[in-house]
Amino acid sequence: MDLTDRQTELADAALRIVARSGLGALSFRAVATEDDCSLGSVQKAFPSKQRMVAAAFARLRDTSAPLPSGEPGRPNLRRWLVELFISVLPLDEPRRAAHRQGEVFAQVALVDADIAAAIAESDARLRGLIASLIARGRAEGEIPTWVDPDTAAWAVWALAGGVASQLGYDPEPESEVRSRLDAAIGALLGVAAAD
Repeated sequence: MDLTDRQTELADAALRIVARSGLGALSFRAVATEDDCSLGSVQKAFPSKQRMVAAAFARLRDTSAPLPSGEPGRPNLRRWLVELFISVLPLDEPRRAAHRQGEVFAQVALVDADIAAAIAESDARLRGLIASLIARGRAEGEIPTWVDPDTAAWAVWALAGGVASQLGYDPEPESEVRSRLDAAIGALLGVAAAD
């Protein structure tokens, strides 16, 4: 979702409200108060509350799931994917808080097509990046040619979602999660342990 600078600022204000008081507290008026601006300026930035909520989700995903530093997929794809998922899995309080916010949006997406579309767009973008990195890895000989990039990207993304859900009710030490992720991602990509 492409946002203007003003929409980004207001979406960040919306996220602060959601973090503090839940999605039910989110309204144009609440965002105007949070951002210390007029109600009309919020209404001008977003044509509907649904678009504002979708923008807030997009900002949550962009800010709580930053890509690892450096070139994507380097030094090798397996290691990069482990670092990507470790950076967002609910392994400490800030990551648990972001995960809880994401779960709130996922629940609302069951009945709100705009939020569902924002989540689907974000997921598709990340899966597309992973698929393109797998394709590059195949071309460079890092990933076996029998690995289908789209299927493997879907499986890796599903793995991360499942691990995140499990950690929500059954926390484990980061070192153990890292080790299991490394083995599982390696199996999905058909590659040996990271260097």
